[in-house]
Amino acid sequence: MIQTNSDQHNPNPGLKRELSLVDLLMTAVGGLVGSGWLFASMTASGIAGPAAMLSWVIGGIAVIILGLSFAELAGMLPEAGGIIRYPRYTHGRFVSFIIGWAAMIAWAGVPPIEAEAVLQYSSSYVHGLYNASQGSLTAAGFGVAVILVAFFFVINYLGVKLYARINTPLTFIKFAAPVLTIVAFLIVGFHPANFSKFGGFMPYGWGGVFSAISLGGIIFAYTGFRPMMDLAGEARNPQRDIPLAFIIAMIGVGILYLFLQLVFIGGVPAHALAKGWSAVNYASPYANLALAMNLSWVAIILYGDAIISPFGTGLVYAAGTPRGVLAFSKNGYFPKRLQNVGLRGTPSTSIIISFLAGVAFLLPFPSWQKLVGVLSSATILTYMMGPVSAMVLRRTGSHMKRHYRMGGLSWLGPIGFIVGSLIFFWTGWPVDGDLGLMSLVGLIVYAVYFFRDPNHSWADVQGGAWLVVYMAFMVLWAKLGTFGGTKVIPAPLDEIVVAIVAIPFYYWAVASGRPTEALEEANQVALDADRLSL
Repeated sequence: MIQTNSDQHNPNPGLKRELSLVDLLMTAVGGLVGSGWLFASMTASGIAGPAAMLSWVIGGIAVIILGLSFAELAGMLPEAGGIIRYPRYTHGRFVSFIIGWAAMIAWAGVPPIEAEAVLQYSSSYVHGLYNASQGSLTAAGFGVAVILVAFFFVINYLGVKLYARINTPLTFIKFAAPVLTIVAFLIVGFHPANFSKFGGFMPYGWGGVFSAISLGGIIFAYTGFRPMMDLAGEARNPQRDIPLAFIIAMIGVGILYLFLQLVFIGGVPAHALAKGWSAVNYASPYANLALAMNLSWVAIILYGDAIISPFGTGLVYAAGTPRGVLAFSKNGYFPKRLQNVGLRGTPSTSIIISFLAGVAFLLPFPSWQKLVGVLSSATILTYMMGPVSAMVLRRTGSHMKRHYRMGGLSWLGPIGFIVGSLIFFWTGWPVDGDLGLMSLVGLIVYAVYFFRDPNHSWADVQGGAWLVVYMAFMVLWAKLGTFGGTKVIPAPLDEIVVAIVAIPFYYWAVASGRPTEALEEANQVALDADRLSL
């Protein structure tokens, strides 16, 4: 076979660079508009009341700050599973492993949560798959969910171009349904009094506003752009297209989510609010409200979109998850055979492993609401590494060409880290405790790997000391705080301490960065990406 110039210099050998700006944009929007729009408005309003509108604004600003740093990184170093690779370049294997472990938790859980969303929404007309009283899938529902998750990965196994051909038109359909919902609800069933009655605009105080960001599914919805970053190694012009696609997607979808929250709050009938916002509970939120407004045609469309939207997002994440497994293998944490790329140009072995991990998530978290908090907490932890790695590479990799450079990183980086820490804390106990336990398992796995490696480096461990101390503090503080914890530390003192302590942790993290042994590899990735973009 003749090897092209593109093949010779591709920093992701075997993967095909076939994704255009539109493909990347549709990947970002497809990940952002999934089960989140179907459930997050109801879940967030149940925690914060009408003040959930503020939760969407705060969460959106935080994710944009953190995401822009990843746009700089992905444009400079377009790699499959870059969120795992970047800490490898800046802090070494230990930090990369722990962040990667959290990323794998977040990645692997999304295809199953989207499958659960499909089944939960369809429970209104397909019985026997979801038990509303227990809030979980039935045995039959579990079986169907496994089939759906399998289908997500089969599509991705058949090639990235087929994935793009399916996802791009699917995303246009996904975007149209919520827009239609907004217009119909505003015209037919909007009740402005809902924003002032039934406990007022902020019935559960600022605590409710903050909790809704994580537990309400807002962070889960906003961080759906991540698979686009993971596909940077298969983009035609990642330096230009990754930052542009991210900015367009976040602004457009952010506005969409604000309007969806607005019409949901205004659409709930007064009798459903007799016991307050926390008592509002619909199996199929927007479809049930549409039926209450005699908008049966809208309800039919929504039931259809309840299959299309989660299906599309599950498809997007089924593309991103194997790239994370691939990155883990390239870092040396998983067997090299997981880097195998099949004849269709997809990481075939990693796709199989990702499917099995996704199925494993269905057992302990058999519903959308039970899984969303864990995924949000794990995701925000990985995103907080973005400004840290970007700042370190500006020092150690200042010679690398940056087609996009995040403005104000020196002061936006600490702000992003502070807000990220607060979001992690607002997730509360016991969710943060569960993630801490999962991270401890990862730490044990790394220790086994570390001592078996004859070339292990204590410099890597020293470079990650800040992360171990940070995680231990955050989990302990969640246990002692007022967000599901023992309330030993009263509010708002618990939040103030988190915000203050996050500052030295951020600068400790940046100071711990160094020119690692993998930095030369990053240099080559950047050079190869420049050649391919010419």
